[in-house]
Amino acid sequence: MKSLEKILDSVMRFLMALSMFILVAFGTWQIFSRWVLKDPSTFTDELLRYVLIIAGMIGSAYCFYRDEHLALTLVSDKAKGTFKFILNIFIEACILFFVVYVFIYGGWKLSATATNVSSVMRIPMKTLYLIEPLCGIMIVIARVLKYLQAFSKGGENS
Repeated sequence: MKSLEKILDSVMRFLMALSMFILVAFGTWQIFSRWVLKDPSTFTDELLRYVLIIAGMIGSAYCFYRDEHLALTLVSDKAKGTFKFILNIFIEACILFFVVYVFIYGGWKLSATATNVSSVMRIPMKTLYLIEPLCGIMIVIARVLKYLQAFSKGGENS
């Protein structure tokens, strides 16, 4: 389980670092070509838009992996005992349902049915849409690893 966590962590961190490098490199090129060369690059605007979306999606999956995502804990912080346990299970079930249905199922359907291409780079949009189910799978793996850790810790405390 630890090796799977390490692999998932390494993959997500690498993808985020790569996307940030691309954003900086091509953003700098866009500024240089626009202001110094007086001939703005045509593809960098579209590339940066897509890479920013990809970076955001991978970043959100990483936040779920690290359990540092945005959460409204107003009710769950005040709950105690069995109610808190049941509430946390309900919240996690809602998260998993949303991720599986919207990210994985919806993203896969979107990718499978897309027929358009990007306007400048001529990349099939179905390729770009695959980031949604990929991040959904990473979120589900991250949540399952969290559950396995919680159950193993619960078993050690008994």
